[in-house]
Amino acid sequence: MDFSLSKEQLMIQGMAKEFAEKYIEPVAEQIDRENKIPDNILKGLAELDLFGIPYDEAYGGADGGYDGYVLAMEQIGKASGGVAMTISAHSLALSAISFFGTEELKKKYMTPSCKGEHIASFAFTEPATGSDPKSLTTTAKKVGNEYVINGTKRFISNANWPGVIVVFAIDDQTNKPSAFLIDKLCEGYSISEPWDKIGMHGGMLLDVYLNDVKVPLENMLGGPSMGYPILQCGISFGKVGVSSTALGGTLAAYEEAMKYATEKMHRDAPIAKFQAMQLRLADLAIKYETARWMTYRLGWLANNVKDPRAFARDAALTKTFVCDNMVDCARIAMDVHGSYGLMNDYKISRIWKDSIIGPQIEGVADMQKMIVAGVNLAERK
Repeated sequence: MDFSLSKEQLMIQGMAKEFAEKYIEPVAEQIDRENKIPDNILKGLAELDLFGIPYDEAYGGADGGYDGYVLAMEQIGKASGGVAMTISAHSLALSAISFFGTEELKKKYMTPSCKGEHIASFAFTEPATGSDPKSLTTTAKKVGNEYVINGTKRFISNANWPGVIVVFAIDDQTNKPSAFLIDKLCEGYSISEPWDKIGMHGGMLLDVYLNDVKVPLENMLGGPSMGYPILQCGISFGKVGVSSTALGGTLAAYEEAMKYATEKMHRDAPIAKFQAMQLRLADLAIKYETARWMTYRLGWLANNVKDPRAFARDAALTKTFVCDNMVDCARIAMDVHGSYGLMNDYKISRIWKDSIIGPQIEGVADMQKMIVAGVNLAERK
């Protein structure tokens, strides 16, 4: 069992770290304040192939594996949760296309997305039904050689940027969910203003309105009635990105607490001299290391999924622990800062607001625990 990183992994990690520290960190507060990622940041991410790390070079990817993806996302998430969230949602959609798309669909949609020319979206959630696959109201009606799609999707990441969106709708031929690939900004496609969410600003969430959107038959992903398996698979890989983003936030909380404790003076000595502060810093170190190895392991598992059900469990338990853990670490780091942590002048206030996003996205914590329990109980039969 080898826990060391390869030369290629260290290169990916170092590249992402350098870019995040040099370009993202200096404008992170601006991103948080304006809820917008500057174009030069998106361009830089594209130039470094950070939009396509785990995907095959044949489709414009960097062929760096999901383990490399985790290493890069940790560094980006440390600098800005919103930037990392944007890449995570983008990668969620591409993972679904990578596993279920035809060769033609992968070349058409993955190539510009991996190169950062387009930013992808994944649209399942709806206003009235949440994420219940049995209650979808978006419809896909077959008319000749195409499907006509109508419906509304809620809280969709990246819906404002050009690119592909994976849309789930009830297929009138089977009366079951199917998945379709749609070009965003096409005729009949419109969006709301971005939701004013509490944290991870820059990673915008919007509602998507589909009004008689026409989709060629060949743009059905995976075949009729494959919506639920595609959702399960895509969300499992999506949790790799969410976990990595939360890991980056955990590292940021730890480093901010260390910085404050060693710089804040009390009676001519840093407050890190107090045992109470040392215990908090030790807790942060323990929690970060635990989350780090769980997330790195999930990236490794994602490289070679042999049992989708077991991977869904591992993704669910990792996402639940790491996201809850970030909340704990942000709270401890806030305790280290004391009343100063309540001020927006300090980075920890942004980390705290970002932290409470994780447990609520890509499946709430209780649902993830049900997935873990369900798979474990099934394996005992």
